[in-house]
Amino acid sequence: MALDKPYADIPGTVIFDAEQARRGYHLNMFCMSLMQPENRRRFLAGERAYLDAWPMTEAQKQAVLDRDYNRMIALGGNVYFLARIFATDGQSFQHAAALMTGMTEADYVKMMLSGGRSPEGNLYCTEPDRG
Repeated sequence: MALDKPYADIPGTVIFDAEQARRGYHLNMFCMSLMQPENRRRFLAGERAYLDAWPMTEAQKQAVLDRDYNRMIALGGNVYFLARIFATDGQSFQHAAALMTGMTEADYVKMMLSGGRSPEGNLYCTEPDRG
């Protein structure tokens, strides 16, 4: 029986709920494996081979290879676990957040220092385009 999820109508937002946790379990466990230096070395030496050792979906593996964090989140990834990937790549959380918002890192920093993104013009997913 599907649960009513009114939060599913928030544009551009994926809520990490129990369903997402189940969907992304192996993706997130892969990310946690990167806490170990030897696993980071193995991953960086052969990303595809390392990913193939995990029972992730092909879409999840491809999202990791593409470093498509928004896709990983849609496929059940939790940003706090995904942080292991960008840390392994030597990138900051700020850099990854900028990528996820489609901004340069400098523009992202400027936006955050000026109070964040304006909600002006945001629509719920079920609202018709007002423009």
